[in-house]
Amino acid sequence: MAEEIAPIVELAEWFETPPGQYALRWEQAQFDAVVADVFGFNALQVGLAELDLLRANRMPFKAYVGEVMPEPEVAARWQACTVADPHALPFESGSIDLLILPHAFECTDAPHEVLREVERVLMPEGRVVISGFNPWSLWGARNRMPGMEPWLPHAPSAQVSLARVKDWLKLLSFEVDRGRFGCYAPACQTNIWLDRWKFMESAGDRWWAVGGAVYVVSAVKRVASMRLIGPAWKQKRKAPAAASVVAHRVGDL
Repeated sequence: MAEEIAPIVELAEWFETPPGQYALRWEQAQFDAVVADVFGFNALQVGLAELDLLRANRMPFKAYVGEVMPEPEVAARWQACTVADPHALPFESGSIDLLILPHAFECTDAPHEVLREVERVLMPEGRVVISGFNPWSLWGARNRMPGMEPWLPHAPSAQVSLARVKDWLKLLSFEVDRGRFGCYAPACQTNIWLDRWKFMESAGDRWWAVGGAVYVVSAVKRVASMRLIGPAWKQKRKAPAAASVVAHRVGDL
């Protein structure tokens, strides 16, 4: 029996292929644009330690957390590395300013639980950035065709659409402020053919915006503010004005 490969390992290996590199270049550009202007103190990347998707951010502390400890040369690029389950992050509630999840939902059986944990550790106004494969793209369709070799590294059932991710974010009081699709080229195995179809990036973004093979979405954690107002009976009452008294002297009568 063939040894089962962990989803995160399978994903990392797929990123070494020509279509994987094609998708990665697009994703890296999107992450760079989103995280560049996010300020704070603590930033985390969940999974794929080999990819520095926080490189454009200027926070003083940037760390990796995942289920697998990276190789020593990879770990040396991070200020800290933590082995942990994304469903139970070992951080205090409200302690993280920026958290990015490259394809994290596709590497778990309970993506909504991962997102709840993200909501817990993010501080108010903290930001989360998520990437994933679009099941309704040309690449996703190729993955669903019976009898064909799987194209994407995960089964179709593991792919979470952008619309569903947005719904989950809104239920947890996140405000989605950015979202974009990319990689409109057909499913090609070689760089030559991927480059020939590169013109579809601009055409697809204009004419078939939801058909990109990969998406990146960004959202901010909102917390409603409260103002405590005391009951009316606790307000200090004004003392009634004293009644005026008129005095008459006997000599005046």
